[in-house]
Amino acid sequence: MIYRQPGATSNFNPSLRILTKLFCAAIFAVTISAQAQTLTVLYTLNGTTDGSGLVSGLVADRQGNLYGAAGGGGINNCGGGGCGTVFKLSRHGSGWIFSVLYRFTGLADGAGPDAPLGIAPDGSLYGTTYSGGTSGCLNGLGCGTVFKLSPPPSFCPTAACEWTKTTLYKFTGQADGEYPLGQITFDQAGNAYGTASNSLLDQYEGSVFELSPSGGGWTFNLLYAFPAPPGAGYPDGGVVFDSQGNLWGVNGYGGADDCSSDDYNCGSIFKLTPSSSGWTATNVFQFNTSTGGHPIGTLVADQFGNYYDTLDTNGPYGGGTVFQFVPASGELNVLYAASGYPGDNSGPYGGVVRDRADNLYAAAEGGFESGWVFELSPLNGHWDFTNLHNFMDGSDGATPIGPLVVDAAGNVYGADLSNVIFEITP
Repeated sequence: MIYRQPGATSNFNPSLRILTKLFCAAIFAVTISAQAQTLTVLYTLNGTTDGSGLVSGLVADRQGNLYGAAGGGGINNCGGGGCGTVFKLSRHGSGWIFSVLYRFTGLADGAGPDAPLGIAPDGSLYGTTYSGGTSGCLNGLGCGTVFKLSPPPSFCPTAACEWTKTTLYKFTGQADGEYPLGQITFDQAGNAYGTASNSLLDQYEGSVFELSPSGGGWTFNLLYAFPAPPGAGYPDGGVVFDSQGNLWGVNGYGGADDCSSDDYNCGSIFKLTPSSSGWTATNVFQFNTSTGGHPIGTLVADQFGNYYDTLDTNGPYGGGTVFQFVPASGELNVLYAASGYPGDNSGPYGGVVRDRADNLYAAAEGGFESGWVFELSPLNGHWDFTNLHNFMDGSDGATPIGPLVVDAAGNVYGADLSNVIFEITP
């Protein structure tokens, strides 16, 4: 099913167009016994010192080690639930070793690392905390921070060596924004880019920023502050560069108002274009109840410059969608539509990951059951849906959250809200 932004004209080469086919993903139609895949629990966080609340998925380094953040647990300085942790799962023979790299202390140090981590070329981890930093925001608990975790400078004989944490920026809640939730990304010069989802000021609704290394520290550059509704704003994901140096991302606002999605309308896709006078924002596509709404995740690009992401509510069958957006034509293709109840926000969540064969992998939060992980494969002009695992709220946990990790052998790694870190093998 193809949707075109009103007023858009198509100059896209038809030979490159990927046709779409909708697949109804009702849980009752796919049983575990029909699956050829095997789920293995790699580790279950203890909910206290390890961390608790795996709301940001996983990332992997070049050696195949897994990293993630838990929004709670750790040091109990943040209202009884802990301030959050960053952890690593290291390959060790045929097994894995879990280690906590950092435990947040709240306040100036930051609290609630709820966004996916970013891995820099040198192996350092970059992320954000939802609160902490300066005073103000959240009844004085802080507006959020950007942080860097650096590995030990010399060889560590055990997996328990903590990394060095540096706070790169503390948000003030003004035009710079508050509550950063997007993944940090990088350019070739080593500058870091991200988003903040909101602002204390009535005239703004989030921001896009750059952090540049300078003189042993970091300089914060506000690239764009989104105007408050009826404009587009509230970016919940990170940003990505295209080949022309533009930045692309998704907003919680800026789309149609016909999605039943908490306090949000359906959301939108935006592009930031640089010039000598600054960055200009364009609202390039507005989601609606037919396409699905509520984007949370960073756009993923293919070799043709098309973008993919998840929408966790509404769509043709009510339960959210996975989409492809084609900038050359302004068209949005629904690749997969889940069954569900509009407004439940229980569909595909946290974005997609793409492997070398152009297959897409994503997680869905729940709806009728406790969530599922699935694969979408391009085949003869359409996309085939494969359900990799239905979560049963048992030892496998429940409510998986993207982004996932896929290795060269086709193994899929992820985390769920039951504090379970898992591997699905083909």
